[in-house]
Amino acid sequence: MGHHAARGGQVLSGTAPIETDVEKASLIEAAQADVEKASLIEAAQADAQKASLVEAGRLLFARECVFMLGVAALSGLPDASLPEVAFAGRSNVGKSSLINALTGRNTLARTSNTPGRTQELNFFNLGQRLILVDMPGYGFANAPKGLVDKWTRLVNGFLKGRAVLRRAIVLVDSRHGLKDSDRDMMTMLDKAAVVYQVVLTKVDKIKASELDEVSRRTLDEIKGRVAAYPSLIATSSETGLGIAELRAELTTLSQGVSP
Repeated sequence: MGHHAARGGQVLSGTAPIETDVEKASLIEAAQADVEKASLIEAAQADAQKASLVEAGRLLFARECVFMLGVAALSGLPDASLPEVAFAGRSNVGKSSLINALTGRNTLARTSNTPGRTQELNFFNLGQRLILVDMPGYGFANAPKGLVDKWTRLVNGFLKGRAVLRRAIVLVDSRHGLKDSDRDMMTMLDKAAVVYQVVLTKVDKIKASELDEVSRRTLDEIKGRVAAYPSLIATSSETGLGIAELRAELTTLSQGVSP
């Protein structure tokens, strides 16, 4: 009925010939080559995107960065017109050095350390694209209770009521890892629903094995926190390690703002 009987081992008409082992191996090899090619293309695109972002970060942080004002009370906050990034950390974590390294200026954040400004929120305008907020250092062992209470009210009020605050950068000294004062700061950020990213500082002062260990411990601790960004950036203001990566990360927060 339209089919031919098999004669002498011939394949019935209308059916595909059976593939040999060699043909199967060839097909598998070709499929694997396609997968590898696609992976290489994807990796190349990711590298190109990363390089583009690093260059965008370099250009952004090469713009003029000027001190706007220091704020000691919430009533003095500037207009919320540009996206903001706040820098928090213990008093000796190297915050000023990091901000200077990011902006390529040796004296910019020194403004925050002049008498009368160490307990203020200090605002810097980066090329009309991004506002950098240098927050008061915390962790003074013998700070008067009244000073600590004032700092807490100022910072907590700022964090809770600042809609343009895109992210907080919590600086942690890589030689010591997270301290209780850092945990208090992160809890404040969690409660204020402000996304924050932990950045390790002074990594040039420790061995590679020590950096791996402090990174592991820090990531293990922050992964359970609701507002923590799930990655670390290791930096050194002395060698420049991680500075380009952090610039690139912060540049994404300014996207959508007209040049």
